[in-house]
Amino acid sequence: MDGKRGRELALAGGALLLVAIAAWSLQRGADPAGALVPSGTAGPNARQAPPKSPIPEVDLKALEVNRPEPEDSTRNPFRFKPKPAPRTMPSAEVIKQQQQAAAAAQANAGPAVPPPPPRIPLKYIGDMSDPKNPGKRIAILSDARGTYHGREGQVIEGRYRIVRIGVESVELAYLDGHGHQTIRQTGQ
Repeated sequence: MDGKRGRELALAGGALLLVAIAAWSLQRGADPAGALVPSGTAGPNARQAPPKSPIPEVDLKALEVNRPEPEDSTRNPFRFKPKPAPRTMPSAEVIKQQQQAAAAAQANAGPAVPPPPPRIPLKYIGDMSDPKNPGKRIAILSDARGTYHGREGQVIEGRYRIVRIGVESVELAYLDGHGHQTIRQTGQ
């Protein structure tokens, strides 16, 4: 017998065994739900006393008992940290000393220095020779919104002035003269 024929015979024997087991369980009197019907009684449609339920009855009086109200809690089930130590309020004397120290530090600091202007967000792409003025250069700049070009002294995008165009860099400043910035051709 070859291997294929042996497998077919084994599968047929297994199927025959399953059919025999199913017939035997039906002959013993199992109902479709799987519960065994005692022998000597009629089928599942016969009038029988309902079987005793394994589920206990609900005690409704126990549900009506007054329970204590839940307490307020600072517990957070989503954080795994130890409870923080309770804070103690500093005394009025300590607060007064802190305020005096802050006032003294502010008096010694002098006038507040304004923050520097923000960086100019343009990138220097390159330059080209000016066709109107031989020997002069036109800088080509870009940002996320567009590409701009201009000569030394011209205003770009209404906010920046080209101060100087170098070989590999361009010097820009805000229109008010503050915030001089040199932008290299490789980036900012």
